[in-house]
Amino acid sequence: MERVNSALMKIYTPIVKLILRSPFHGLLSKNTMLITFTGRKSGKVYTTPVGYVRNGDEVIFFKQSHNIWWRNLRGGAPVTVRVKGKDLKAIGESIEDPKAVAAGLLAYLQTLSQYAKYFLVTLDPDGQPNPEEVARAAQNRVMFRVQLARTRKPRAREFNNKH
Repeated sequence: MERVNSALMKIYTPIVKLILRSPFHGLLSKNTMLITFTGRKSGKVYTTPVGYVRNGDEVIFFKQSHNIWWRNLRGGAPVTVRVKGKDLKAIGESIEDPKAVAAGLLAYLQTLSQYAKYFLVTLDPDGQPNPEEVARAAQNRVMFRVQLARTRKPRAREFNNKH
């Protein structure tokens, strides 16, 4: 099964990257983004697609802990995310504490309940995720918090005062 998943990812990842960088990004960009970061040891630049939830200037997503690329974000690191067709500078950090991951995953699944099945979490009749199953799913996952750089346009008065 691991080989099948690996083979599918080798096909899936480039296609998703291509779509998210194209004018057709709207097909996927509501809940899928690209994250670009630099390897701490290699210095190589990596880009990978991830499912995400955005809340203002913060983006949250999860990966299984066996995907070791996330170690590049330990303690925080500069990243670029491509969200809804726009490249945004950010600081990304990995969160490994199981309780924090479980709390974040619960909030994530309350927002995107359709993804509960991918985490093997069932929903109650009201559409709420089962907290025990969320805690179990969090055990082999890492949560990522990406803080987007605040960008605002100068007001006309501010612009005029500078020139």
